[in-house]
Amino acid sequence: MCGFAGLLLDPSLGLESLARRLGPMSDALVHRGPDDQGLWEDPEAGVGLAFRRLSILDLSPAGRQPMTSAGGRYRMVFNGEVYNFRSLRDELRSVGVAFRGDSDSEVVVNAVEQWGVGPALERFIGMFALALWDTRERVLWLTRDRLGIKPLYLARVPGGVAFASELGALTRFPGFSSPLDAEAVGLYLRYLYFPAPLTPFRRVRKLRPGHLVRLTAADVEGAAESAPLPQGEAWWSVARARADGEAHARGNGSGIDPGSDRRAVDDLEALLRDAVSLRMIADVPLGALLSGGIDSSVVVALMQQLSTSPVRTFTIGFDDPAHDESAAAREVARHLGTHHTALPVSGQDALDVIPRLPSIFNEPLADPSQIPTWLVCRLARRDVTVALTGDGGDELFAGYTRHAAGGRLIPRTQRVPALPRRLMGEALQGLREPTWDRLATLLPGGGSVRLAGQKAHKLGRLMKAPTPADAYRTLLSTRAEEFRAGGAVFGEDDPLEELLRHLTAARGKGITLSHMLEADQSYYLPDDLLQKVDRASMAVSLEARVPILDHRVVEFSWHLPDAMKIRGGRGKWILRELLYRHVPRALVDRPKTGFSVPLAPWLRGPLQQWAGDLLTAPSVGAEGIFDGPRLSRAWDDFRAGRSDDALSLWVVLMFQAWRAEWSGVPV
Repeated sequence: MCGFAGLLLDPSLGLESLARRLGPMSDALVHRGPDDQGLWEDPEAGVGLAFRRLSILDLSPAGRQPMTSAGGRYRMVFNGEVYNFRSLRDELRSVGVAFRGDSDSEVVVNAVEQWGVGPALERFIGMFALALWDTRERVLWLTRDRLGIKPLYLARVPGGVAFASELGALTRFPGFSSPLDAEAVGLYLRYLYFPAPLTPFRRVRKLRPGHLVRLTAADVEGAAESAPLPQGEAWWSVARARADGEAHARGNGSGIDPGSDRRAVDDLEALLRDAVSLRMIADVPLGALLSGGIDSSVVVALMQQLSTSPVRTFTIGFDDPAHDESAAAREVARHLGTHHTALPVSGQDALDVIPRLPSIFNEPLADPSQIPTWLVCRLARRDVTVALTGDGGDELFAGYTRHAAGGRLIPRTQRVPALPRRLMGEALQGLREPTWDRLATLLPGGGSVRLAGQKAHKLGRLMKAPTPADAYRTLLSTRAEEFRAGGAVFGEDDPLEELLRHLTAARGKGITLSHMLEADQSYYLPDDLLQKVDRASMAVSLEARVPILDHRVVEFSWHLPDAMKIRGGRGKWILRELLYRHVPRALVDRPKTGFSVPLAPWLRGPLQQWAGDLLTAPSVGAEGIFDGPRLSRAWDDFRAGRSDDALSLWVVLMFQAWRAEWSGVPV
């Protein structure tokens, strides 16, 4: 696991050296690769590659990058892991390729030289971003893995194009400048993250997952900094995996008789066992992050089955019982026989992380679980260099409440005529959230209804949605978009909304589970969840591996009928059945809580001064991004207890904190 940066500049500029430009970019990535660094350049061609290494496989100098292929045609920097490198190396040796060492990086660059870029990518099982310079054709290739586990950014800079593993490295290019992208910020307010290819900067874009970009001198010669960046072509996509899986399901029927149930669980277990086994290959200490939930427990159960000694597992616990899952993780660890480490974390420990979030994540990300994610990664890094995680189970096997609830609510609400539906929605939103909370306590069993006010307002927004696509987008959105200057609501520039409308147009008027999962896997998964895990782990030089997101498991999930994902109103049916083979139901059958933090008490308590300074700063109304007066009223309502919507305020706070750290615009 590493980080890299590179340049393709106009060769007519007559550059003597690129090191002066590459050096600061590489220095910004030292946390991703503290063990080694390397730089290669060809000033005559205008290309340069810089690398920071976290040594995982082949710790010798033979694993150093930038790396040259055996035939000398390609120079490469590579971030990630190709787990099936040993079988690929055997194939390459059989056709005469000689290897100097035992790293997967050397297999990758030689696979490209032997088979070509596209065919090589199709053979890789892993997570990766890579840059390849073809010295013969003078072509630069940039690509990301299928699911977007590893990041890659591109930027227009004076004289050409820069690229890097993190946004912060691009800002270190001498002379880098870019206006903020107000439209992209609007979408961040909607979703908590920037959907690819968007970033906060107008001249910087994320490469989409599973995409391949081809760049030559013609793409940089005389190009203006405002010129659009190429987005490349998809060599793999969730849409293609869905279409192939659904075609397979139609051809084989979708019955769920007990025999097919057992076969499906058997098949998933075999796939996941192989995925876990491949990800346990490392020349450094290895462990797992264990929350005690379904997904991480499945991964740890298979790891322990494959291991000859107790697996190292790690979890953190909060002093707030509503947000503490450490007891459940401890029970699962005890049953499986792992070597478990649990660290109690106080509210103050978590609060101390918050000022560091902009430097850790590099771009605004408002998923509050970023805090415990970083804390558990820091804990694990004390003892291991590689940790397996359970990420991806919800997005593949329908584990979120919205997957089951959305499938019921959206069709029902959309059957109500538009005018009465809108009036009902406005009525639900007409009462403040705390009022709904008080009313809920008066109902039979109402004392057990959590966040009644937030749920009532969410339902109100759902009722007001004009189409099924708008309705599902509502379930994915926060109310922070209401703080956008002018009250702007974005549609035409929203790639997620474009996807939802395309799906509903192509496959009927309703929203199906397939719609939801394709949207989640295409955007939320890579741009929120995986970005969070990558930055949090890399900030402490920990490699996080995600076996559930092996592309073979992803493709298998699309072969399953909906009833093997949601059954009896509960998601992840097939993962649960697999886990019950290894862990008693009583240890893992409990309500889903998520990896959350007590935002509202923090913002009303120890973070109130910090939050107030950011939310009332002069920059809030600058550049036409935020409606300052509306935001100020929302802050006053929240502090006074008239609203409990801490998340929407958190979205703005994370942007303001990032802007102070990275954009050069004072708050």
